[in-house]
Amino acid sequence: MGFRGLGFSVLFMLLVSPARGAAQTQAGGMGGMATGSQGAAVYDAQHRPITAGGFVKNGPIIFQDIAKQAGLTSWRHKAGTPAKKLILEAKGPGVCLIDYDNDGWLDIYLVNGSTYDALEGKETPPHAALFHNNHDGTFTDVTAKAGVANDRWGYGCAVADFNNDGWPDLYVTNYGQNRLYRNNHDGTFTDVAEKAGVTVGGWSAGATFGDYDGDGNLDLFVDGYVHLDLANAPYSGSKAVGYAFCQYRGASVMCGPRGLQGEHDHLFHNNGDGTFTDVSKKLGVDDPNGYYGLDALFADVNNDGKPDLLVANDSTPNYLYINKGNGTFEDDSYLSGFALNESGREVANMGLAVGDYENNGHLDVVSTTFSDDYTVLFKNDGQGNFTDVSYRAGIAVPTIPFVSFGDGFLDYDNDGWKDLLIINGHVYPQVDQHPEWGMSYAQRPLLFHNDKNGEFSLVPAVENTGLAVVSVGRGAAFGDLFNDGKIDVVINNMDGVPILLRNVNPDHHHWVEMKLIGGPKSPRDAVGTTVYLTANGMRQREDVLSGGSYLSSNDFRPHFGLGDATNAGTAEIHWPDGVKETLKLPAVDRIYTIIEGKGIVGAMCNGKACPDLPAHGAAAGK
Repeated sequence: MGFRGLGFSVLFMLLVSPARGAAQTQAGGMGGMATGSQGAAVYDAQHRPITAGGFVKNGPIIFQDIAKQAGLTSWRHKAGTPAKKLILEAKGPGVCLIDYDNDGWLDIYLVNGSTYDALEGKETPPHAALFHNNHDGTFTDVTAKAGVANDRWGYGCAVADFNNDGWPDLYVTNYGQNRLYRNNHDGTFTDVAEKAGVTVGGWSAGATFGDYDGDGNLDLFVDGYVHLDLANAPYSGSKAVGYAFCQYRGASVMCGPRGLQGEHDHLFHNNGDGTFTDVSKKLGVDDPNGYYGLDALFADVNNDGKPDLLVANDSTPNYLYINKGNGTFEDDSYLSGFALNESGREVANMGLAVGDYENNGHLDVVSTTFSDDYTVLFKNDGQGNFTDVSYRAGIAVPTIPFVSFGDGFLDYDNDGWKDLLIINGHVYPQVDQHPEWGMSYAQRPLLFHNDKNGEFSLVPAVENTGLAVVSVGRGAAFGDLFNDGKIDVVINNMDGVPILLRNVNPDHHHWVEMKLIGGPKSPRDAVGTTVYLTANGMRQREDVLSGGSYLSSNDFRPHFGLGDATNAGTAEIHWPDGVKETLKLPAVDRIYTIIEGKGIVGAMCNGKACPDLPAHGAAAGK
């Protein structure tokens, strides 16, 4: 991050290998050397940094932050100290949407960090939070009862039904041992990570579930960030960093990730009996380079029905592992164009958004980055080959001043075209002491509207609305929290309370959603399923994915905007086991429950069961 491709501590290119020794000296102070150019400061009419300004008085109102009314602000995130002297304090937190009690309403899990005193047992650690959806716009903290407090230094989470019992489970990544919370079907969870063999240890960041070998059981990939020993912590000027002083634009800041040792990645094969086997090295996906892994996602990028594996690496090249269909992967990171941006540089990759923004059946990818660089939009040719079209698409220039983390494709106005929301927040509190930099620690989100021609337009941030809320944003999860057919967003913030962006866009467009249940040869929660909906003169694509955004997990239910069309169209469902089904959807504005091989077995209207639904929908084309 930092200057182009440099990661968190831009001037901390320690070059600490034995051959290079300590950091080089830059004119005027100790530090390393930066690459790329420093971006010009951008201010609004009131001379506020554009990252915390640029608001307008009138315009479309898309989101409102209702976190306080919803009862979420009774909880807050905490990580280390406000000074952020260690990189450990600047990463995370993620957020997961999980219907843990199977009542048809999404609940919210918020990951928390910790403190050094808590790690040493000197104080009670901060706890994560599970908020139960009360179906009335409010949420209740049920963490203690559910047993998911995670009294460790947490970073990310991922949702999946790893044991195919019909109930969603939860994986939480930590500095230290990770947790696998198995759903007990009664509102409680049990941590089975040790028994399952997936604790990892070290510093884990992103996690994603996917059935890479097609045996019907969801496997687990966990990437590692930085190898950090608190007994020899990499403070600026310390022995751990070769006595280098880590700086950003001349100001003293935390060190890393560049110059620090990276953690390796892990792929765990699901044995189908509640245990996993680490097959990372065997399959060549263990990150022998020691890159700084942040987000990761299983997704089928070459349309062969097999989940491929994408890894966003901070300040180092991305990984793309193509699934060969025989239980192995091929590293296509560079050949595919996914490793680097169009300038041939690695950038500070953080979050991953995956979606078909052109409605051509191809999964495109957005990777968020640090300031002085742009968020990268990788356009997919449908065969897993990517082209950086960020400038062409109109998202590059507006994102350059921002430090971006969570991201997601969402059709916020239900017109049938995927828009893009990016969550921002700096990592250096010191930027607020330097107004001449044109930056802020707390930053506003960026919403891009899909112009239906391969380009996006920045939606203005109207004062006193959700897009004008500034925070030190990190993870974000996207989903229909109120079962009204509109996609909302939950944001987990560094050292702050959550944000709940309720979608209040005034459109009256129609929509459909689908809760999918896999058959006996597919994962029960349908992770890895691809759905094509032909309606309103277009063909859209949605995929059921575990993980994504930044250290987070989204609503599993595919959502399709229909514009003004009153015909819900036809869904073509490609299940993970290779079965394909075609279903005519009876009506718009409904959340259909679809079981593989059985068709439509239920539907929700206005948050309740639809009274007029036939017992089963028609299924064809198996």
